[in-house]
Amino acid sequence: MMGALVLPELGHFSLILAFIFSIYQMGVGGVAARCGLSAHKQLAYLLLTSVYGQVFFLILSYLALTYAFLTHDFSVSYVAAHAHTRLPWPYRLSAVWSAHEGSLLLWVTLLGGWSAAFLCYARTRIPLAIQGSIVMVLGVLSVGFISFLLFTSNPFLRLLPEPPLEGQGLNPLLQDPGLAIHPPMLYMGYVGFALAFAVAVAALLRGKFDGVWVQWLKPWVMLAWSFLTLGITLGSWWAYRVLGWGGWWFWDPVENAALLPWLAATALFHSLIMVEKRHAFKIWVLLLAILTFCLSLLGTFLVRSGVLISVHAFASDPLRGAYLLKFLMTVVCLALLLFAWRSPLLVTRQVFHFLSKETFLLINNIILFVLMISVLFATLYPLFLDVLGMGKISVGPPYFNAVFIPLFLLLVIAMCIGPCCHWQKTRPGQLIKQLRWPICLAVMVTVVIKLGLPPLPWLKIIALFLSLTLAFTTVFISTQRRRLGMMLAHMGVAVCALGIILSTSLQTQRELSMRPGDSIAVGGHQFEFMNVHAVEGENYEGVAADFRVYHGLQTLGLLSPEKRHYFSSQNGISQAAISSNLFRDLYIVLGEPLEKNNWAVRIYNKPYVRFIWLGGLLMMLGGLISLSSKK
Repeated sequence: MMGALVLPELGHFSLILAFIFSIYQMGVGGVAARCGLSAHKQLAYLLLTSVYGQVFFLILSYLALTYAFLTHDFSVSYVAAHAHTRLPWPYRLSAVWSAHEGSLLLWVTLLGGWSAAFLCYARTRIPLAIQGSIVMVLGVLSVGFISFLLFTSNPFLRLLPEPPLEGQGLNPLLQDPGLAIHPPMLYMGYVGFALAFAVAVAALLRGKFDGVWVQWLKPWVMLAWSFLTLGITLGSWWAYRVLGWGGWWFWDPVENAALLPWLAATALFHSLIMVEKRHAFKIWVLLLAILTFCLSLLGTFLVRSGVLISVHAFASDPLRGAYLLKFLMTVVCLALLLFAWRSPLLVTRQVFHFLSKETFLLINNIILFVLMISVLFATLYPLFLDVLGMGKISVGPPYFNAVFIPLFLLLVIAMCIGPCCHWQKTRPGQLIKQLRWPICLAVMVTVVIKLGLPPLPWLKIIALFLSLTLAFTTVFISTQRRRLGMMLAHMGVAVCALGIILSTSLQTQRELSMRPGDSIAVGGHQFEFMNVHAVEGENYEGVAADFRVYHGLQTLGLLSPEKRHYFSSQNGISQAAISSNLFRDLYIVLGEPLEKNNWAVRIYNKPYVRFIWLGGLLMMLGGLISLSSKK
């Protein structure tokens, strides 16, 4: 018992030691940055000690908080606010990062882990002075975030001498396997871009950036992008399964906060290819590296400042929001001032033919940047109006559909043409030869699909054709050049686009009142309402409705959506029942009880919706496979 009481203090003390080591890391990194390019074994040892010492104490602090959740230590205020004695143990583990303080501790722990991994990689590859510059910048970021934890968001605050006997419990919407995977993957992506930021700042400080720097930077950008892609995909899957509205993306500001750095990072690693192959886009790469991490910080501010109301948001404390805003503005302003001061040293001039790979990589970058600016504007504009007292508005799907879809289609066209081009110059005949068979196949498949579908708007037909062209072009080019990573990533975009187009065009839904014994046909399937019965879980009770599903004369099985009431929450939630295969989802939500034993029921038939998440996984795998390249 005494050990359990001491562990939170040990966690707090470890966090203080990690803060001291982060200051030490910043100082040693600054000294190493001035040592010239010659090796200093003692200085290299001190650099290693500072980074490894920080990550050791961060991990120790995180484990102490995790142990407090596992043992129901309600003397810790954060545990009392987000745990319950009947909470299953897997959700006790995920509850550690389910709210503001714990998620921020996970953030800084991952930042320490990324720093340690990079230094381990850099020891034999990167000169000590450059290591010092990069580690110094990472130390500055660590000092900022750990001080935020210690002074405004301490997860180890105690409720002594009389701790509560029971906790308030975890938000029922977060009691899902998706929460156990989604936030860590998202944060791995967010925090990983700190390395790109640190390398960009180091390059500006030293006035040098070339293909060698790209070799140091590129794998870390690809790894962080892959994690962020997986995190966004899992977040979409979680929202689809748990929120009960049958959708996979709502253009929620917090969803946008994850999309913004993803768009910037996608432009970043495509631009790195230009530096590597043609020694062009150097300044643009450094600016994108800075913007990508700054957008990650912006997402952190939006989620934790209280300016947004969302199921994804963590905090509503103005003090925290003010600290984060000051930190964000400091990082952004200093980085951009440094960029404005030092970037003229890296100016290079390149001339290339219009019909070339360089041109379409440039077009790719421009479109991605405009998409990012469009989402950023729509996310921040309502906040600015609110701050200025000009009323509250929301920017919803109509705006994003009107702006995003045409730009995305232009991006798909560039993705079809760009890989078919050669560096410097491509003859029109060569390009036509590369594209003719993919375009012919796409036309034939589009015609076949259109004949079998209800009438579609022309924009969706064009989008379908372009997505198929991208898929066939990607396969055709990859069989010639054997670029598996690029093939999977571009194929993922095509598959995701096909999923969006087909699922939104073909889905059917019914919202109605049903009682046991009723039957309804939706999307070629028959749903028979069998009965309602009580259910009980480890920390909830409720009712479930059994629906037997038929397709023609074939019985597909039983679906049992639930209406749950968690013991630690006053609100009931609906748990959707989903029957899925690769080509369709049957989705049932049980609503509120009505008069005369009737129940509100929503039934969806969603063809090809799984293609959306399959596309995200293919993109992530493409990024990871690109890391295995011998280069």
